[in-house]
Amino acid sequence: MALFMDGPVSRIEDLMGQDSQLSEVAGVEYIDVTRKLALAQDELGVELKALLTRLNSTAQPLWHTGQPKLATVVVTPPLKMWHTFRALEMVYADAYNSQLNDRYAGKRDQFHARAQWAYQKLVEAGLGIASDPIPRAPTPNVTAASGAMPDGTYYVTTAWINRAGEEGASAVPAVITIASSSLSVRAGNAPPNATGWKVYLGGSAEAMVQQNSLPIAIGDTWVQPNTIVAAGPVPGSGQEPNYLRPAPRVIQRG
Repeated sequence: MALFMDGPVSRIEDLMGQDSQLSEVAGVEYIDVTRKLALAQDELGVELKALLTRLNSTAQPLWHTGQPKLATVVVTPPLKMWHTFRALEMVYADAYNSQLNDRYAGKRDQFHARAQWAYQKLVEAGLGIASDPIPRAPTPNVTAASGAMPDGTYYVTTAWINRAGEEGASAVPAVITIASSSLSVRAGNAPPNATGWKVYLGGSAEAMVQQNSLPIAIGDTWVQPNTIVAAGPVPGSGQEPNYLRPAPRVIQRG
């Protein structure tokens, strides 16, 4: 699971999975769905901060050290559904305000109710919290290097590792085409709590496989051997929560 701060919680495909008419409505009404996803994320961030403030004002368990912050929140299924439905509510609110079409108003109200439902499920389940959050890695810098890998186009991604060996979300892949060479990978600026990183490579974004057997040291460059690992661990979506933190039962406005 990714961290809330890693980037968009939901994608357009997630919204289309809940509403098959989304693409048509967005096209007809000139609605930027990507922008609605970003606005929904901003709104959820504000509401999550308020939740965390109330949560942190309650007594902490004896075993817990530190207070959860937005950077520690993990995207659990209820949180993702909340974001998806909030973004859809925004899309249909925009469509209704443009055309005053009752069909759009019905969809707006439907997704508002679904967003409220997902929020309540999040409160019931608790916020997923990472004790040592490791953020998503940036797209790596990949260049040609001396070697003799099979010629072709390769997709390369990386992921940070924290002290507990937990792996953050993998980066948006870099793409490189090589001939009569190998390739080298630099992972970019590491977060303070990273202790190493992993590299994944493949002939497509869906076929990337971990190439390093041991964590790569921070600051080191990975030069891909001529032999490519074709089977093994694949890029992950990020950390699982270390614990679920009960959230105050507060009714949302609206």
